[in-house]
Amino acid sequence: MMTKIAVVLFSSILFLSCTNQEPGPDVSNIKVDLILRRFDSEFFSLDTNNVKTELYRLQKAYPDFLPLYINHVLGLGPLQDSNQLAFTGTKKFLTLNKRIYDTAKTVPGSLDDFKKQMTEGFRYLKYDYPQYKIPEIIATIGPMDALAPMSNQTLTTNYMGVNFIAVSLQFYLGKDFAIYNDPGYASSVAPQYRSKRFSKEYMTADVFSLVIDDMYPDSSNRLPLIERFVEKGKRLQLLSNFLPGMNDTLLTGYTGAQTKWCTENERSIFNFFTTNNLLYERDPALTQPFTSEGPFTQSMGEQSPGNIGAFVGWQIVKAYLKKKGNIRPDELMKTPAKIIFEASSYKPR
Repeated sequence: MMTKIAVVLFSSILFLSCTNQEPGPDVSNIKVDLILRRFDSEFFSLDTNNVKTELYRLQKAYPDFLPLYINHVLGLGPLQDSNQLAFTGTKKFLTLNKRIYDTAKTVPGSLDDFKKQMTEGFRYLKYDYPQYKIPEIIATIGPMDALAPMSNQTLTTNYMGVNFIAVSLQFYLGKDFAIYNDPGYASSVAPQYRSKRFSKEYMTADVFSLVIDDMYPDSSNRLPLIERFVEKGKRLQLLSNFLPGMNDTLLTGYTGAQTKWCTENERSIFNFFTTNNLLYERDPALTQPFTSEGPFTQSMGEQSPGNIGAFVGWQIVKAYLKKKGNIRPDELMKTPAKIIFEASSYKPR
């Protein structure tokens, strides 16, 4: 139980956000033709008096995506004549979610910036992974509870297919959107420490986190705690490679105050894990508070972020890269976490 862990005092600090200052390579000559499709507007423009014909027409434009969307996202079964629920359910969804779509129509202006950020991010990705095939980006609207698990079971707002990434606009309507703040929604779908990131500025980092999870699925859940930290750090490092200059708060999901608190208390945070013999702990009851999202890390006080292990792991990875010099991202990602931790000689001051 957590009561056996000693209490460590951490200093108070003021709000300050941090930006990743590492310059990226010159990618100006890397060509990326990113396709961003507005499925959301096409779908909500369907004639609800003739849903079957309209869906089959839309399927010609989205032959891979639409059947998956109807079957698995809306949960209406296969798109075929024998399944009437696919058509009646679609009509009901369009009617009930018209207000969501109308709100999402305020997002399009920001999608221009999103497309520019995604295009630049894919240039950096292709610098290190030239064979990577850029998927289409499909803007969509799905159910308000349609969060999907990544490989480590962390919930994500978006999802991937063989040749597309779907961006769920219903999760980017701004942290003050009424539904996000409904007590029932907060308790059953997304607590407010999560929905505070349901805002357009998080879209690009969210999508690239999903891309990284697809490239390097995380199977570290049974490893010792410190190795799980490092695996999180590896992914944050790769994310920062793809999105150089992006504010660290958008990469980690921490607030500016939490980011500054971690920086100011880095030594105390790591000493907490060494003092309490947690570095090599595997018991989920003891490790989960440090690897899962939450409003804060209970053992460290309300100024701390949840998922604090990501911060520790990222610092270890940075220490490792500083010692090893120029290491290509693929080499870093394939290096076992145990080796990275031991070779980093990480000892914050």
